Amino acid sequence: MDLNPTVKVVTDRIVARSESARRAYLERCGAARASGPRRAVLSCGNLAHAAAACTAHDKAALAEGAAGNLGIVTAYNDMLSAHQPFAGFPEIIKRAARQAGGTAQVAGGVPAMCDGVTQGQPGMELSLFSRDVIALSAAVALSHNAFDSAVFLGVCDKIVPGLVIAAAAFGHLPAVFLPAGPMPSGLPNDEKSRVRQAFAAGEIGRQELLAAEMKSYHGPGTCTFYGTANSNQMLMEVMGLHLPGASFVNPDTPLREALTLAGARRALEITALGNDYTPVSDVLTERAFVNGIVGLHATGGSTNLALHLVAMARAAGIVLEPEDLAELSQVTPLMARIYPNGIADVNHFHAAGGLGYLIGELLAAGLLHEDVRTVAGSGLSLYTREPKLGADGALSWGEGASESLNLEILRPARDAFQTTGGLMRLSGNLGGAIIKVSAVARDRRVVEAPCRVFTDQDSVKAAFKAGELDRDLVCVVRFQGPKANGMPELHVLTPVLGLLQDRGHKVALVTDGRMSGASGKVPAAIHVSPEAANGGPIARLRDGDVVRVDGVEGRLEVLVAEAEWAARAPAKMDPAANAFGMGRELFAPFRAGVSSADEGASVFV
Repeated sequence: MDLNPTVKVVTDRIVARSESARRAYLERCGAARASGPRRAVLSCGNLAHAAAACTAHDKAALAEGAAGNLGIVTAYNDMLSAHQPFAGFPEIIKRAARQAGGTAQVAGGVPAMCDGVTQGQPGMELSLFSRDVIALSAAVALSHNAFDSAVFLGVCDKIVPGLVIAAAAFGHLPAVFLPAGPMPSGLPNDEKSRVRQAFAAGEIGRQELLAAEMKSYHGPGTCTFYGTANSNQMLMEVMGLHLPGASFVNPDTPLREALTLAGARRALEITALGNDYTPVSDVLTERAFVNGIVGLHATGGSTNLALHLVAMARAAGIVLEPEDLAELSQVTPLMARIYPNGIADVNHFHAAGGLGYLIGELLAAGLLHEDVRTVAGSGLSLYTREPKLGADGALSWGEGASESLNLEILRPARDAFQTTGGLMRLSGNLGGAIIKVSAVARDRRVVEAPCRVFTDQDSVKAAFKAGELDRDLVCVVRFQGPKANGMPELHVLTPVLGLLQDRGHKVALVTDGRMSGASGKVPAAIHVSPEAANGGPIARLRDGDVVRVDGVEGRLEVLVAEAEWAARAPAKMDPAANAFGMGRELFAPFRAGVSSADEGASVFV
């Protein structure tokens, strides 16, 4: 199948726009790789320090310098379910490396915070910035310059994007991402949502709510809904940084361990010491990022990736713009229904045919670039294959699903749930924004109603409890952008707004903050840019202004006379509102130097 014309036009435009930055990036990577294997530049004293704690076998291998040495960068902690399985990964990786004649060392750890723990809490204001902290931490780990390849262990929201930014900075090194996998299915996600709304309405108590939450989040692995964590895993596979079929295999299973062993071996095979050298700069190309965007739209993935993709691409010298995501959405069919876009979870999606089937369909439809390099080899068609264990425990890849095993969860491209993607770009006199339409009922995608303006989540919940919001409503929560307070997720508003919608009201959210990757029931215009703290139009809104959120035509507008609107002065933020507590004072330089949401909300731009 020929490449879709829009996919080609968008890709060519990205290539042209990025030409200067990309050329400079590749020149830097070329200069780094020209110096040869990393340990060749270390003095004897440097190398002795690097090997001092190793076994005698590994010391000898490191001293000889002929075998590859893997640098493991891990986001392990045992508080968070998604990262707890990584506890045993370093020993598995070291075992695989030794069996292949190489070595592996834990180069360093990176922080991994959970938005599920910090939702509605002050710590959420550090969440987005943790992505850039992770990139910095990983760079420190790899700066010892003792590694021939990097293995990255991370799963969740900001962790994977931060690790990709660091991998791009060390673009001369190969990089293989090893996932931990999703936890087995627990309480159905739609039942969890029902219980949350019942609690918001005061119909049940905290004890019943906690029991439901514990049944949902019940074991090691990622949460099973299709939020940012699992959107990350899709992205790593579609962009060729995972081994084929690795994303959604459950933790602590024989297949999961076999894939981890295979990933470590592959990381050694693609170093500059061998004949299949694959630096990550050759994987992170314009075509790969276009593939990632298409995968995001086709699966109805997290809105957070609209930020992260831009930031990751910039790290590789590639300039993405909102128009790229918007145009690709218009030609990408929505092929998956995974909660919050449906009732299934990622385990059900994987069983129905998963990413292998979806990638095959998108390739056949001309919507993905097949001609890319991946950690598995050349060509994205490798990712239509399915990993399997033989009777002897040996891992192999065979033919993947040729058809969906559940058309309620996964459909062919020609008969998709909708002909356009899960995300849409909004624009108008209130600025630019993103809306996730895949989970919003078609009759709820356009809301025109008087607005109520807030500057924090608690005020919204208080107004709801006081009965002040029981009407058609556009709820505006401003001063939530990256410069204002680090752009927290506002997911705790979902039960409240969802309850208003269930009462028959037309309801929408407009904010310069973020929503959880698990959100979507209520139409939400998020990442509004310019943000209020920069004097963006959202700062001029007043209670009672009629706002139109149009998820069909892609518009975000306030219906106020032009002269009156132009004469209004923007509201000002209280500079002390979010400055201290829970470590926020340490992130003042981040807030001062962060770029806009359109530029990835990054301190590196």
